[in-house]
Amino acid sequence: MLAAICDAPDTALTVEPVTLPPLGDRDVRLRLLASGVCHTDLSFMRGRAGSPAMFPLVLGHEAVGEVIAVGAGVSRCRTGDIVLGSILPACGVCWHCVRHESQHCEAAPRIAGAHHFVRADGSRVLAMAGLGAFAEELQISEESAIPVRADLPVEQLALIGCGVTTGVGAALWTARVEPGATVAVFGCGGVGQSVLQGAVLAGAGRIFAVDPAAMKRDVATTFGATDVVDPDAVDTVAAIRDATGGRGVDYAFEVSGVASVARQAFDSTRKRGMTVMVGMPPAGTDYTFPGRSFFFDEKQVRGSLYGSAQAREHLQMLIDLTERGKLDLGRMVSRRIGLADLNDAFADMEAGRVIRSVITFD
Repeated sequence: MLAAICDAPDTALTVEPVTLPPLGDRDVRLRLLASGVCHTDLSFMRGRAGSPAMFPLVLGHEAVGEVIAVGAGVSRCRTGDIVLGSILPACGVCWHCVRHESQHCEAAPRIAGAHHFVRADGSRVLAMAGLGAFAEELQISEESAIPVRADLPVEQLALIGCGVTTGVGAALWTARVEPGATVAVFGCGGVGQSVLQGAVLAGAGRIFAVDPAAMKRDVATTFGATDVVDPDAVDTVAAIRDATGGRGVDYAFEVSGVASVARQAFDSTRKRGMTVMVGMPPAGTDYTFPGRSFFFDEKQVRGSLYGSAQAREHLQMLIDLTERGKLDLGRMVSRRIGLADLNDAFADMEAGRVIRSVITFD
């Protein structure tokens, strides 16, 4: 089998033969069907997330596959099942899981470092988030394997493993956007377009899509954005405030992970408005907001991890919504690629030429 390996931060990926270790008692082995290329993968590749000690690393965490083997202790899935790999595990029994907060499952640190691939020389390569989905096969913990029922094309189904859930969930389950609300989405890549679709699903009345890439603004209008803003051409905060009677929006979603954009999102919200932090910032990033805005304006800032989603409940729900036409994942897939095309896919992402590239394994 083949896998794409990143040997050190900010270096190109190389595709080479690997093997998997012996199947553990609660391990699930998958034959990959599709894997999305997410901005989080780029952040790890560029060294803006994680640590150098994690490398060499098989990136990839937005995966759908068919179960080809299970460990003796596995009870949640069986051979032949189609499963999504959840970037965050859900053990179901820890302190957070039993409080309906499985996005903070206490098994995550253990699982993130538990899985690896083996090179021809016998050395180990860590699997990102316990997944490592830039490979033809992978071995994951049962807690990260979510069996699903779906008739969707595999390239669409893969997106639900991370980007769609993170974005739609931020609108539905973190912010709980109300019908008629005004919304601004800062950053309209795969996750941002999903936030936008979540806001539409929630019944938002007006949605501003903010992105410097014209292609992404154009796509946003097809997903329901009522207004688009080019931050390179206008004062974004002033434009949004002018369009909302000087007040600002009810909800602003920051999806870039950039501190200056986070401040724009915060400044674009109204009194008692909410800024939702969706994008993963580089390690060491600090956000700065004016303290008096919390006191006099009652502004709120919310973090959003995985869209506050409960993987074993919400992933199937998102599939069902897509199959009923409530979410459009087809137009989010810009390109279908192979493992050998990953470096080009990252270049396309950085240049703003794609919403999502997806590896398909034929």
